[in-house]
Amino acid sequence: MLPFLELEAVGPELPVIASLPHSGTFVPDWLAPKFEPEQLAALPNTDWFLDQLYDFLPRLGVRMIVATHSRYVGDLNRSEQLPFGDFWRAMVAEKTASGRAIYRIPPTSAELERMRDEHHRPYHRRLAALLAETRWRSGRAVLLDLHSFFGLIQDDVCLGNGSGVSCGEPLIDAFELGFQQQAFGVVRNRVFTGGHITRHYAALPWVEALQIELRYTCYHDCTRIDEAERPVPDPERLASARQRLERAFSLALSRV
Repeated sequence: MLPFLELEAVGPELPVIASLPHSGTFVPDWLAPKFEPEQLAALPNTDWFLDQLYDFLPRLGVRMIVATHSRYVGDLNRSEQLPFGDFWRAMVAEKTASGRAIYRIPPTSAELERMRDEHHRPYHRRLAALLAETRWRSGRAVLLDLHSFFGLIQDDVCLGNGSGVSCGEPLIDAFELGFQQQAFGVVRNRVFTGGHITRHYAALPWVEALQIELRYTCYHDCTRIDEAERPVPDPERLASARQRLERAFSLALSRV
């Protein structure tokens, strides 16, 4: 399976690329036997259903790149410089965010290189190419890195721009206003300031990058979120949240 899906913009194309690096759930057959069975069954810390939630973005003129593989096959929002270890820093996490071991048998150096070469690098090569194409066409590029979360903060949405480093005030202002007008509680750079993708691509002088974290509870019933199984989407909740998000993004993107 390819490590990503790509969705073209429909209609007039904006200079905006949306990245969904943590919504994939695929684990290759050669790697699955190394997982702790509980973690393979549950894939905790996945950005559940974001590919469904944000499926309106191409209609607004946004090109999308969506990871197909689980973050535990290689976290695309981490640098490859630390191949294995800490959840918040390593390309392949040793433990979940709550400290539970992911692997029954840790991957070998050769397997980590395979994850890097077959998953991590191809995604970043394509994302870099999309941004370069956008710059060639429009003179600039906006990168929206889309995530979801459950713990650490209680707010609905956290906008992260590295505390003012990865994008200018007009861009983060536009999204803050869009979310607020749809009654989302919004904060800036509270815990989620922007990960590797935001920081890495914002280093390019023609890219503005904004990380958008959406709390699970805005679109999903979380009463059983800690159980050792993958959650099932609630179509009604997803549809309701999708409508609010489409209105929020429409307003924000009209100001980009």
